Amino acid sequence: MKWIPLTTESQLQEIIDLSKNTPQVIFKHSTRCSISSMALNRMEQADQPANIDFYYLDLIQYRPISQQIAEIFSVYHESPQVLLIKEGNCTYSETHMGISMDELIEQVNLV
Repeated sequence: MKWIPLTTESQLQEIIDLSKNTPQVIFKHSTRCSISSMALNRMEQADQPANIDFYYLDLIQYRPISQQIAEIFSVYHESPQVLLIKEGNCTYSETHMGISMDELIEQVNLV
């Protein structure tokens, strides 16, 4: 899995801009949570589609970025959480054991 580290709030605008051509995924991970570690492990074991960019956010280290994500994309903060950004909007969000690569791919392919 090739993660792009999400470490600055300015990257959120880049994600929005890039999402107009390429789907963007943000994975919010708590390094202190075993469920989050299991979800991360499942994501990393799956085949990564070439047509999606994947961002990794360490919630413990970058909590303010998570708060910005909640505000910008109108989602309730959860951990772990995956968000699919297409055309500048969060079109799909899932948490905990509901996180799966197959579901993300299905959501990307929805018209």
